[in-house]
Amino acid sequence: MEILMAFVIGILFMAATYLMLSKSLLRIIIGTGLLSHGAHLLLLTMGGLKRGAAPLLGEHAKAYTDPIPQALILTAIVISFGVTAFFLVLAYRAYQELGTDNMERLRGTERNE
Repeated sequence: MEILMAFVIGILFMAATYLMLSKSLLRIIIGTGLLSHGAHLLLLTMGGLKRGAAPLLGEHAKAYTDPIPQALILTAIVISFGVTAFFLVLAYRAYQELGTDNMERLRGTERNE
């Protein structure tokens, strides 16, 4: 299962890198979202894909699942959702004011031919 997750994480990182290198602001935002999802899966995989019971240590369970990676990923998902929502509002407002989402035009470095 870890091998499959490694391939999925690699594909997510590859797609995120491709999207973040484009000129469109919306593609950059989608790329950062994919990168954060890849990082979440990486944390979950590195925490161990174990099958066990609920994390109840008081009952002397033989097998249990570590709740720390899941709690960290849940926190990271909430934070990335907030950041993505902020980026989308910022991009919409920039498009309203400037009329473009091209990064070169937003920087002011586009050459007139």
